[in-house]
Amino acid sequence: MNRGVRAFAPRRSSGGNWRPWLGGLAVLVLMFSAAGCAKLKARDQLNKGVQSYKNSRYEEAIEHFKNAASLDPGLMNARLYLATAYAKLYIPGAETEENKRMAYSAIEEYKRALVQDPKNLNAIKGVALLYVQTKHFDEAKEYYQKAAMVNPSDPDNYQAIAVIDWNSAYGFRQEQRSQLKLKPTDQLKDKQVCAAVRLANQSRVEEGLRMLQKALEIRPDYEDAMNYMNLLYRERADYQCDDAKARSADTMAAIEWQDKAMAIRKARVEKQRQKEGVSGIAGSDEKKPEGEKKQ
Repeated sequence: MNRGVRAFAPRRSSGGNWRPWLGGLAVLVLMFSAAGCAKLKARDQLNKGVQSYKNSRYEEAIEHFKNAASLDPGLMNARLYLATAYAKLYIPGAETEENKRMAYSAIEEYKRALVQDPKNLNAIKGVALLYVQTKHFDEAKEYYQKAAMVNPSDPDNYQAIAVIDWNSAYGFRQEQRSQLKLKPTDQLKDKQVCAAVRLANQSRVEEGLRMLQKALEIRPDYEDAMNYMNLLYRERADYQCDDAKARSADTMAAIEWQDKAMAIRKARVEKQRQKEGVSGIAGSDEKKPEGEKKQ
């Protein structure tokens, strides 16, 4: 026998018995066959789940996706679809235990997907949005920051962080103003309260402004970012109690961003109107009925 072949050939046992080697080979074949069969079943369950999902039968879809993930733990789409199906059943604002369970189940499945693929943006943003909807704003910001690290060219991630900063700042400021029974148009003048608002909100406001600047550098006509620039400058103006010049400057900056946002909106509406006008003209250019033909 050729030496190279002999080196890889199994040796017979003392009695010339090949059965132990053949038995081990059979076990390996069965293992690979079973694994392949499980993957095929997982794909089938995934496809059935997708069909149920498309037909808005989310509870049914969840069972199929769970089966798919169980049969093939490495099937990423099964995890993502499972998380998304749970999220579809969650109603933001409803405080029932069952509703909360849907949100937390979705978050858990997204996080399992992230164990397999830590840079999966669908999973990262899915977790972030659910944390916003369940009012876990610090956790939501953490995941939007992760999204920004994975895809720094997406302005929506920076915008989302700024919105969270504004919500937190606005909520605290309104609590303080409410205790003083101030009207919306009244300026905050109480120095002690003003100092407390500045201490709580300054870092949020400054971070929010930085995030929006990044978003606008990427997308200069980002109307929502401009609107939140307006709102964040107004937040900053309100705690500039001991600096009338700074308060005035922030108020003017807010107005400028408000005007820019309005200009962008008007331009967009006008562009859409012109587009619809052209479509209307093209649509009216139809074949005239026989009775209207020239005699």
